[in-house]
Amino acid sequence: MEPWIEILLRSVLIFFLAFFILRILGKRHPVRTTPFYFVTYVVIAILAALISVNMIPIVHGLIALGIWFALPIALDYLSIKSKVVHDIFYGRETILIKQGKILEENLMRVRYSAEELTRELRQKDIFNLADIEFAVMENTGNINVLLKANKKPITAHDMERKVAPETEPETVILDGSIINEGLTSLGLNKEWIKQQLETSGVSLDNVFVGQVDTSGNLYLDLFDDAIEVDQTNVKELVFANLENIHANLMSFYLETENEEAKKMYQKNAQIIEQLINKLRPYLLR
Repeated sequence: MEPWIEILLRSVLIFFLAFFILRILGKRHPVRTTPFYFVTYVVIAILAALISVNMIPIVHGLIALGIWFALPIALDYLSIKSKVVHDIFYGRETILIKQGKILEENLMRVRYSAEELTRELRQKDIFNLADIEFAVMENTGNINVLLKANKKPITAHDMERKVAPETEPETVILDGSIINEGLTSLGLNKEWIKQQLETSGVSLDNVFVGQVDTSGNLYLDLFDDAIEVDQTNVKELVFANLENIHANLMSFYLETENEEAKKMYQKNAQIIEQLINKLRPYLLR
């Protein structure tokens, strides 16, 4: 067999084998993985390259790949059952700041200087050490921070306001084609999409991406960036319509001289006002 043919066949075989191994090992991101898994990925890549170019016998290479494939999986299961095994092979988190005070001994343990710590914190948009209550370095090297209570952003829970639950947006248009799966999951159809595009004055073949969020708002990104598309807000439109109905009812109430009609307009205006107050947290954020 010609050498180039053998290398070709070896490379194709090792490509699919390495792909299978990496899929089984999991979806860990190489940048945010532990040192143990980083070394595992590097060794697997080196072995795959050596086998592909016939630097080592294929049988020996496959045995080595099998070992580096089986051992991490076995250690994963053992680390789930035993924290001791987990800490030995994957490491433990290290507390860097506690109760607002930097722990210098722990900084020395992870070989971090004060400059490196402040640089990592700036990447998380934290420029003032006095704002931090707690900071920990995970076994992946990432630093997670808990701000002091008076420095945290205010949430709807803090303000005791109810907000509508949200789900992930669904892509309904991609490269000028309608995605039926996204529409079905939202309970919509193609006619709704065509009506929205017609209202916006946009043709389907000019849409690069179209997404619908939880509120039913359709976001459009066009191939032609020179065209400005008004991104309508369904919730705001509903709220505005309710307020308009309430204003009309109050106007009718003030203008009519018929007492029976006055009572009817006033009663319905009160009902709409109560509805507005109930829906305000969900329609306006």
